[in-house]
Amino acid sequence: MTRAFVDRGSVSVGADNVGAMNEEPRFRTGDIAAVRDALARMPDAESEADAIERLRMLEELKAAATAAQARAAVRLQVLRSEAESDRGVPAEKRCRGLGAEIGLARRESPARGARFLALARTLLDDMPHALAALFSGTVSEEKAHALYRETSWLPSDKRRRVDEIMARRLDRTGVRRLSAEARAHAQRLDQEAAVEHLERCEKERRVSVRPAPGGMAHLTALLPLRQAVAAYANLQKSAASLVGAGEAGERSIGQLAADLLVERVTGQETADAVPVEVHLVMTEATLLTDDEAPAWLTGHGPVPAGAARRMLADPDGAVFLRRLYTAPGSGALVGMDSRRREFTGLLRRMIVVRDDTCRTPYCDAPIRHIDHATPHRDGGATGFANASGLCAGCNYAKENPGWTHTADPDQLTVITPTGARYETTTPPLIGGAHSEPRRSHTGRGEPAARAAHPARGEPARGAPEKSGQTDALHREAPVTASEHAGSEESARTPVVRLIRPRPPTVGPAVGHRRGSAQEKWFRAYLNSRCAG
Repeated sequence: MTRAFVDRGSVSVGADNVGAMNEEPRFRTGDIAAVRDALARMPDAESEADAIERLRMLEELKAAATAAQARAAVRLQVLRSEAESDRGVPAEKRCRGLGAEIGLARRESPARGARFLALARTLLDDMPHALAALFSGTVSEEKAHALYRETSWLPSDKRRRVDEIMARRLDRTGVRRLSAEARAHAQRLDQEAAVEHLERCEKERRVSVRPAPGGMAHLTALLPLRQAVAAYANLQKSAASLVGAGEAGERSIGQLAADLLVERVTGQETADAVPVEVHLVMTEATLLTDDEAPAWLTGHGPVPAGAARRMLADPDGAVFLRRLYTAPGSGALVGMDSRRREFTGLLRRMIVVRDDTCRTPYCDAPIRHIDHATPHRDGGATGFANASGLCAGCNYAKENPGWTHTADPDQLTVITPTGARYETTTPPLIGGAHSEPRRSHTGRGEPAARAAHPARGEPARGAPEKSGQTDALHREAPVTASEHAGSEESARTPVVRLIRPRPPTVGPAVGHRRGSAQEKWFRAYLNSRCAG
């Protein structure tokens, strides 16, 4: 039997004394760190059998740790509820933001923290068999979540019944099979509630997108089952028909189905002719030379330099150029201030580009709100330095009592009601293009004078000089942040932000005239580089 002995006291970890860990006062919070450190000092496995046994036991330890986390989360909720009750907080307002706190403690998003709290309550209240299986290591957190999802809509007594029925199946089935069996038992036990649950789920249908490796993305549609199956079957049938007609070229059925989806959703003739607006941020060197620093697709992540140049050379899209300025070395975006209460216009756009995704540690959800780190009611300025791009959930959580956000352009510090402190550093404007850490930048800009530059979103008229000089491009491009005079100007590194807007289909073009001399020269330049 494998044991890991801990230096502190006489605490030992093994399958025969897991229960002893939970007995007071023999195993306390501080001992968890000792166990963690002991795992890091474990010698290598001596044989294949020892290695596989170690993998199994460590997996069981992960499950037991999840069960202990569930117990701690529910205890936190009880303590917080009692404390707020003593302070006179109404019952309906107690424990607000607690899921976000748990998410931060688990180093995951607030949404995941809230889901874990719901799972923890259910395990301790209604699923004793699943909780016992977690403590024994025979079921994983993923399976526990699956069982919870399929029974969350049931009343407590019937959820307990499903837990009892599935007790002997927890360690014998995969996640998908476990979900299907639990769902079948739940629907059998309460058919009326099952129908109501399906109707509620249909109201939650939506489409989302999230990044994937290799410059790809997952486009996900949550649909009623019959609609999803019908849409998938139609795409597969159409793709197979193209293969049968000899029109597939070198594309597989899966690739054809993906192309057909894009063409049908966007109305394009081909999947590659993307006319919708795409925001790319890249350095001058990436744009006009063979520099390898990747471009950055706001809200989604990096794009290889060569792929970004080819994307801009696509004849089906128009091109806008804007100048942004970053601090040398760190890539920190230089901003502007505003006297208004709301973050709008170019200021809002710059904050979205700077933060990329929700600024709360571990969240990474899309930005929905631009909010004051120090609230406006407390004298917080509506400016670049006091702004944070947040998802809706994180913005609402920070408004609860006991939460504090302190921010500047370089970092965000979050303090929760328990006094826990979390810090996150703002990433460079273009990830991978800068190696130095972020440093506080004291310079401030004001919005560019409209008389000196074209209107917002409108490129300058007239053809640029026909050379590779980036100054020529910049003289013809609108500016999102004004230029400081003197030494501050020379201390900035220009970064070009490229926008491909939807081409006008009806009426005259507004703002940008496709086929202008600037665009023709710029596209010819990129095509020559890509061809070379």
